[in-house]
Amino acid sequence: MMHEPQTPSRTNRLSLLLSYGGWERENFAEQLPRLLEPIGIDCLRADTADEATALIRIQQVHIAVIDLRIPLDRSADGPSGERVLKLLRRMDSPPPTVVVRPRPATLRGATRGLSSALREGAYTVMDGPIKIEPMLEVLRRIVRRHYSDHWSAA
Repeated sequence: MMHEPQTPSRTNRLSLLLSYGGWERENFAEQLPRLLEPIGIDCLRADTADEATALIRIQQVHIAVIDLRIPLDRSADGPSGERVLKLLRRMDSPPPTVVVRPRPATLRGATRGLSSALREGAYTVMDGPIKIEPMLEVLRRIVRRHYSDHWSAA
């Protein structure tokens, strides 16, 4: 189910696409909207690759947080986050993207996964489980680098 922003989207608000494919009840995708909506950031939540794709097609996305573990749809089992990364990369103006991946079992797997995500245009890659403070720091760096350290509504 797509989770719409709590307030109507306005053109002067930064939009953040959040996806999460894990099982933890209190996770970054649940916590970030409570912290970011009051400062002018609309958080768009997608629990599947299909939901993320639909949001990308109807809403401008300024920053994307893509969990590689999200399923294609509600009935699918396997991870489909890479499909969303490919869609974002093909956009005319791809947003800075944070890739969230499960902690790799081996160094070789970590290196391969990192290389793949960077080839798909990721700004950074974070290994789960994700704590809120490091995620906020990454988002702050993205706003600083890509939006001149401010957002008009923030």
